[in-house]
Amino acid sequence: MSLLGFIRNELIDIIEWTDDSRDTLSYRWPDDDKEIKNGAQLIVRESQMAQFVYLGQFGDTFPPGKYTLTTENIPILTTLRGWKYGFDSPFKADVYYVTTRLFTGQKWGTANPVMMRDADFGIVRLRAFGTFDFGIVDPKLFLKEVAGSDQHFRLDEFADTMRSRVVSLFSEALAEAKVPILDIAARYSELGEALLPLINPVLIAKYGIEFASFIVENISLPPEVEQAIDKRSSMAAVGNLNDYVKFQMAEGMTQPGGSGTAGFATEMAVGVAMAQQMVQSGALGTQTTPPAAGAQPVNAAPTNAAPATPAPALLSPAAAAQELGVSEADVLQTLEAGDLKGKKIGSTWRISRAALDEFLNS
Repeated sequence: MSLLGFIRNELIDIIEWTDDSRDTLSYRWPDDDKEIKNGAQLIVRESQMAQFVYLGQFGDTFPPGKYTLTTENIPILTTLRGWKYGFDSPFKADVYYVTTRLFTGQKWGTANPVMMRDADFGIVRLRAFGTFDFGIVDPKLFLKEVAGSDQHFRLDEFADTMRSRVVSLFSEALAEAKVPILDIAARYSELGEALLPLINPVLIAKYGIEFASFIVENISLPPEVEQAIDKRSSMAAVGNLNDYVKFQMAEGMTQPGGSGTAGFATEMAVGVAMAQQMVQSGALGTQTTPPAAGAQPVNAAPTNAAPATPAPALLSPAAAAQELGVSEADVLQTLEAGDLKGKKIGSTWRISRAALDEFLNS
């Protein structure tokens, strides 16, 4: 090989890169320790940008197109190199290709619970996950803060690098948005759109990337917060029992063992309270006028007889089934058919003593 041929083989004439991996974010063009000659051709395809780096400093950035490398179109590199009157000799520089197309369907999620302050529940720990689409808008900043000098920087490395940063930005943006916990589940799509203007300025300024979309697919709350939300929903469904303690007592009647000692006392307390309300409203048709002076109460027990334990004014289906000697399911079926008169409160049946006696005597 002639000397001229050897020199030509040591110089770079064309710089170009074709990406067929679909997961490459940045790629350092391999120069095989060769030098770039004056007038070399640089080809940058669509969805690419080429970034020159000279002795660790960022040089010129080239958008899609075909370029002839001369001092006129590499002014930054000319200044770094110190070419005052142009250059005729070859030079060395690293060339990074950065992919600028949109990368879609990238997953994100909180590895640990995120703490946030809520107006209703105070400090709440929550977990969240979803997807986002992003693109690189500032190659210099992206190479400096994310990819570094990696020769071939791929999506899996990006996910490992950015996951914690995205979660941190999500936490800060969610706190700034001040969306109530009770509204989050019904506003996933709105939440992602609301967080984008808060997340993107930080992403662009710090990392040179921009989210095209940020989707929140699910936010899970601690079990105790979910139970509190369920309690609120149940209380709202009951409607006529707006006191939380009464609601808890009424709920206890439907639980297993509700007909035991504690359950019976609970039934008695709520039954008496509800019976008083029904008597006052005339629902039971009871005479509310006091008896005349000197009149004896009807069915008065003898004075020497031991006081009998009064039966509860209202019975649960389980208590009625116990008295009738049948299953609770049979009582519920009779109530639904209308043969046994009862009052349905929410999803719970209550049976008056008079209605049970009427059913037995019919």
